[in-house]
Amino acid sequence: MVRAFRGEYHQKVDAKGRVSIPAPFRRVLEAGDPAWENGKLPEFVLVYGDDRRAFLEGFTLDGMTSVDAKIRKLPRGSKKRHALSRLYSGRSVTLSVDETGRFVLSPKLREKLGITNEAYFIANNDTFEIWMPETFAAENSLALDDEDFDPDLDPSVYLDGDEE
Repeated sequence: MVRAFRGEYHQKVDAKGRVSIPAPFRRVLEAGDPAWENGKLPEFVLVYGDDRRAFLEGFTLDGMTSVDAKIRKLPRGSKKRHALSRLYSGRSVTLSVDETGRFVLSPKLREKLGITNEAYFIANNDTFEIWMPETFAAENSLALDDEDFDPDLDPSVYLDGDEE
């Protein structure tokens, strides 16, 4: 059974860009890294994308393998495959969690998001996102504006929708 990311966390970022991954997220990263075993450090993938993305998206290695397989099913040379390959392969980085549960957000990624001393982590089921806290607050309120989504309803009503 695949473990899901859960929760939201505000994490301090030090001057060198080191940030702790929330402990519950680390357990999911360990479970999603086929090479991980007790005493080893789990790896994960951060997708940073282009200027249209105001967040970083974290994947387990198994999760990224699944995304890669979906991309490979698209016709070689198609615009969709090209765009998805650039996003998930070209604009991503594989990182390791260190022995203290931290990883380094590079200057490039900190600058992209505007992160200085705090990062906001939020679970997204099989992925997690990292935001500058103020940007998340602003974007989250905008994301509720959708013709198929009523922001005044309890979101759980949508669980009874179309199922696979």
